[in-house]
Amino acid sequence: MAKNITPKEKDYSQWYLDVIRAGELADYAPVRGCMVVRPTGYSIWEMIQKYFDEAFKETGHLNASFPLLIPQSFLSKEAEHVEGFAPECAVVTHAGGEELEEPLIIRPTSETVIGYMYSKWVQSWRDLPLLINQWCNVMRWEKRPRLFLRTSEFLWQEGHTAHSTKKEAVEETLRMLDVYRRIMVEYLALPVVAGEKTDGERFPGADNTYTCETMMSDKKALQAGTSHYLGQNFAKAFEIQFQNKDGDMEYAYTTSWGASTRMIGALIMTHSDNDGLIVPPRIAPVKAVIVPICTDPAKIESVILPKAKEIQKLLNGALGGRYVSVDEQFHMRPGDRFFSHLQKGVPLRLELGEKEFAGEKLRVVRRDTGEKIDIAWSEMEKAIPALLEEIQSNLLKRARAFRLENTHKASNMDEFKEILEKEGGFIEVYFGGTKEDEKAIKEATGATPRCYPLESAGERGKCFYTGKENARKAIFAKAY
Repeated sequence: MAKNITPKEKDYSQWYLDVIRAGELADYAPVRGCMVVRPTGYSIWEMIQKYFDEAFKETGHLNASFPLLIPQSFLSKEAEHVEGFAPECAVVTHAGGEELEEPLIIRPTSETVIGYMYSKWVQSWRDLPLLINQWCNVMRWEKRPRLFLRTSEFLWQEGHTAHSTKKEAVEETLRMLDVYRRIMVEYLALPVVAGEKTDGERFPGADNTYTCETMMSDKKALQAGTSHYLGQNFAKAFEIQFQNKDGDMEYAYTTSWGASTRMIGALIMTHSDNDGLIVPPRIAPVKAVIVPICTDPAKIESVILPKAKEIQKLLNGALGGRYVSVDEQFHMRPGDRFFSHLQKGVPLRLELGEKEFAGEKLRVVRRDTGEKIDIAWSEMEKAIPALLEEIQSNLLKRARAFRLENTHKASNMDEFKEILEKEGGFIEVYFGGTKEDEKAIKEATGATPRCYPLESAGERGKCFYTGKENARKAIFAKAY
């Protein structure tokens, strides 16, 4: 099979699209800016959903479903919110053959409609906290679409909670940020940096926004998930009030947090190579594929294939799920069969030919390194799970090393510009500027503040841009 992926060194944007096409992850929809998530891509999304959903439920959240359409008047109730989302909104003005009395917004996010519902459900302090998540699609009209990274319609989860105290709401915001960080690191092998957004990067209507930022293999940053402390802003806009223990009326404190199919884009650009997709084993829907090989069709049917299916059953038992598949594409040459699974990022290829059958072993090929190992049938139920964990660890270690190698320090604007032009990557600085300063830096360099890392929360220094003392440590980068 001829190579059908542009090398990333030649054209990174085209490489990214080629990996998606070759891996059969997604395709462009008839409506500009929208995408169709194909079965391979959707199965990865299902795995991501699985681990996030388990974590949400472990922290006491329940799933619900809220409407796709939101009255236009709802958005105007929170001025900063509507200002932030107005340019991205898709508006429905006609339905049932008639013009609507009030236009409806296709949800760009659901704070407003959920705030309205919470105002009906919350009466007393006993009704709090209210912890709800929904898995859904949203629409933000995208002028420069890119599959998985920025599309007009995308899949995500959005959590929305209401609390009786500021302390509890802030704790919730940081708890969910840590859930994101943990799942992204442990399952997606994304070595994210957790931090707080600057004023200019804050979610519209939030008091504080926290983020998980990660570095792609072209050294650009990608925001993988965000958690917002909304204070009482939406509670006041939608009258979410409750009677406290003293009998007085108070406004609730609310949070929201979300992560989307953009994480699949992060997976692609963090781990994949010029041969195609690489998927970390813990998030891979197919963790290993058995490829039976034999030139004798009768022997394939009577001997090799039955053994392959027997091995499949044993390994699925060892892995605790339907994670091993058997390749029956016998109309294709072995090399083409191998390459098809390689391009879809399957972590392990298990070859079972006549030689392997006679020796009661499997020829095992790692997707991350290309290393070939012979594993005896008697060892495989322990060896294959262990090898998958080794691949998982290697991918995280490799991505973390890349991020650290491409993280630099700057103490002034001249150093900042020089590093950005010559090296790229993350630039650590002390920053104490305003929204206007952020805008000026972006216009001059193309870089934006990604976050104030939480691990450096206590560090202070001289602002690289304004010269002000007591500035917080921040990370700047060019970003998707």
